[in-house]
Amino acid sequence: MAGFVEDNAEELQRLRDVVGRLTDEQLLSPVNEDWTVAAALGHVAFWDARALYLAERFDPATGFPDDVGEPENVDWINDSTRSLIHAIDPRRVADLTVATAEEIDARVAELPADKLWPNDPDSPLNGRRASHRGEHLDEIEAALG
Repeated sequence: MAGFVEDNAEELQRLRDVVGRLTDEQLLSPVNEDWTVAAALGHVAFWDARALYLAERFDPATGFPDDVGEPENVDWINDSTRSLIHAIDPRRVADLTVATAEEIDARVAELPADKLWPNDPDSPLNGRRASHRGEHLDEIEAALG
């Protein structure tokens, strides 16, 4: 996990680059049958915002609160947020995605790595934000050719 800060920084720069070159038309392009490019970015922002929520509740003395666990299956969360995410202005959601990624990356870099998943299998917070971000950037880039 030692390199998660560097991995996050690399995918954050990639996110900035992708968002910076997306046209308004491309933001409305489909990534798949459920998500546009902008909505896929909004999905990333949603999960980074959730991670930020968790990071802000970390206490060095006691760790994370007990009531912030993640459900096994998050499909229902993704499905239920889809229409809300699609309702956000595409350029605004793209900018929000970058801002939220910057904020969570800075925050997890301050937390002790041994308190983050996978170093701590009971931790609700995965400090390696790059994995999820990169997965969806790959999908966006593939969809746009």
